[in-house]
Amino acid sequence: SPWSPYGSPIYTNYKTKVQDLSLQGIVTLNNIRFHKSKTGFNFYALAGIGGTVYDTKVNARNESGALYTQFGTVTGGGVYKDRKDTRDALKDFLDDSYESPAENHGVSRPKLFGDTFKPSGTVGLGVAIKLSNRINIAIEDRVTFIKDDLLDGQRWAEQGDLTRDFDSYNYATIGLNFNLGAKSVEPLWWLNPLDYAYSEIRNPRLMRLPKPVLPDADGDGVTDQFDQEQTPAGVPVDTHGVSRDTDGDGVPDSKDKELITPTHCQPVDADGVGKCPCPAEECFEGYMSKNTNACAEKLGALPSISFRKGTNSLSEDNKAVLATVAGKLRNSPECKVVVIGYCSSSKKEQQLSWDHVNKVITHLVEKEGISADRFIFQYGQEGGDCDTVDLRGAATGEEGPTTVPAPHPNLRKR
Repeated sequence: SPWSPYGSPIYTNYKTKVQDLSLQGIVTLNNIRFHKSKTGFNFYALAGIGGTVYDTKVNARNESGALYTQFGTVTGGGVYKDRKDTRDALKDFLDDSYESPAENHGVSRPKLFGDTFKPSGTVGLGVAIKLSNRINIAIEDRVTFIKDDLLDGQRWAEQGDLTRDFDSYNYATIGLNFNLGAKSVEPLWWLNPLDYAYSEIRNPRLMRLPKPVLPDADGDGVTDQFDQEQTPAGVPVDTHGVSRDTDGDGVPDSKDKELITPTHCQPVDADGVGKCPCPAEECFEGYMSKNTNACAEKLGALPSISFRKGTNSLSEDNKAVLATVAGKLRNSPECKVVVIGYCSSSKKEQQLSWDHVNKVITHLVEKEGISADRFIFQYGQEGGDCDTVDLRGAATGEEGPTTVPAPHPNLRKR
């Protein structure tokens, strides 16, 4: 040992040159994130085995080759709180030459290029940040274990026993990585394994699909596999390729001389012409509509009554309009009038609609002398203005209440 000539105390030091070669595997979970085609960050772990060659030197002699005599003069040696002063004192006289070989295994271990060779194992973690398809930044830390206690040239504890732990070394790097070559491929951990399949489906380059051929022998626009009838050219067909029969009389439209034959005129002849029953009016009594709006025709279009927003007072104009309505009702005593108020989305709107209708009917009854049983009370209807009351002549047979209880009397407006 280079420290053998020294007595006590001594301060061990060393400088080790290490070279290693290893085969490493990288594990990453980035390329199983199938919801993303590519990723900009890559977290990975690595592990590998290899070999390490190292050569350790110690600084045991001064520039003239003599032993250092100052070790015994360093004050505070071995006291933890004085460790800074101890280091400063050592730096003052050590020459940083590291000229003496440290303790090693000699011939008991294999050599490579004259230095000790040991098998090694490496583990590490890293993160890579992608800048482009060719460039990325990597931050990585690797720890190498060689099952050797002489990397630092010292394997003895102060009490003279061997130290209990083997040495290892740590290697942290920040690197800028380039993918070289015109046809370079970025590392696969940047890619989604399904990205190629997706791109080939989206824009096929190698996959060639034949153009679909769907035969249509009769040219009616319905392919033969779905066509239920081979029709002559130009014959209109339905979605099943069957000749169209608009009126359902059994004669296709291409031969039907009466394209629309009423059901009551069927069955038809070979040309699709029906035989309708007696044309007298009484024969069609069940098909003729009756005039159910006689009162609406007599009374004509009745005016609407508009209230100021949020109020329930009749203006002088409104009263004049209602006088006109009363005159029409006196001239048609058999007719009723439907009084319609709108809006019901809230209690306030329901009550205000009721107030408007009630105001109009009350005025016609009390001021114009029209009988109350000639009105049909409707409020809270949809499709009109909340501050408007419409009036219309009642249809024949149309009935309804002449008065309705207030829905929310506590909100009633006078």
